[in-house]
Amino acid sequence: MRIFENTNFDFLGKRKIAYIVSGVLLVFGLLSLLFKGIEFGIDFKGGTEIALEFEKPIEVGDARDYLGGLGLGNIEVKTFGGETGLLIRSELQEIPADLFPSVLERVETLISKNFPDLTYQITDTTSSSVTYSISDPLLVGPLTDKLTNSGFQAIRFNQEENNSKLIVRVGIADWIQENLLEYMPDNKFKVLKEDNVGPKVGGELKRDATIAVLLALVVMLIYLGFRFKFVFALGAVAALFHDVLITLGIFSILYNVIPGLNLEISVNVVAAFLTLVGYSINDTVIVFDRIRENIKIHKTAPLEDNINKAINKTIPRTIITSLTTLIVVAVLLFFGGEVLRGFAFTLFFGVVIGTYSSIFVASPFVLEYASKVKKNIQF
Repeated sequence: MRIFENTNFDFLGKRKIAYIVSGVLLVFGLLSLLFKGIEFGIDFKGGTEIALEFEKPIEVGDARDYLGGLGLGNIEVKTFGGETGLLIRSELQEIPADLFPSVLERVETLISKNFPDLTYQITDTTSSSVTYSISDPLLVGPLTDKLTNSGFQAIRFNQEENNSKLIVRVGIADWIQENLLEYMPDNKFKVLKEDNVGPKVGGELKRDATIAVLLALVVMLIYLGFRFKFVFALGAVAALFHDVLITLGIFSILYNVIPGLNLEISVNVVAAFLTLVGYSINDTVIVFDRIRENIKIHKTAPLEDNINKAINKTIPRTIITSLTTLIVVAVLLFFGGEVLRGFAFTLFFGVVIGTYSSIFVASPFVLEYASKVKKNIQF
């Protein structure tokens, strides 16, 4: 079945309307980026972040007040996915030194409460873990399980039968989980994700992500310059900047506006942006290929007619490809969970704006250039 076969739309005749649409989106997006900014995820800011899913709905305000009193500095608490999800973020990577004794006391209270006859001693301590040696090697397994179920991450020192040591991790996330278990004992939760990124790593990731996107644009500019004319390469890259800037602007505009769409720039989202760049340029190259073919066949025809014919010829393929891609991405967006929402949203919106720009930005750019310099484009 063919859809939109033998169409004859005057796309370029409507290009000034498209300029207004793109201009409005760009202006609002850039103003939002300038004054509101964009929210970076834990990958770029550094710190500790955990996402929890509770069995019952939770009051975010109550959880925020409780966690704010743990002595971990500024803690950001917000819903994650729905009323049973909680995203907790701290700029700290390690338990503060003045809080460390309290954490140890909580661990040892758990040991004494559940294994009253067990004697133990600390054999090693780091900023994020404690190694205990206990008197009965047979209790290493039960004690490890008990501490783990209480929110701490405990592991055996080794797997030997006579092993009498276990390591208890004392991190921000463990401390938060342990306190939430005590605060809401009748509302169990599971950990959906847990990230811990240092500020240096976050800074390097931000730099590398920017370089990756810019490098992709430069390489495409060079490749398209050789494959077509340089003006085609400029038109394609202008369309890519258009797509990336508008998508970034939407991220900024929607943050804290629509519940469930508080999107942040994470490593996953950067991957989605690179995919968006590749998808958008693929659409544009297909249109440019047909324009080049038309120019070779219809040498005396006006450039505007050749471009319109090329877009009309490729529009069925463009729409069917975009729709099938959107169906898959929509499934990921609505059913892929909160962790993948930013990635899926970027692709979903990117496919729409990328399809639009391949028709109303890249090709009109070539026509405007040719009209301005009053030069025929020939291959």
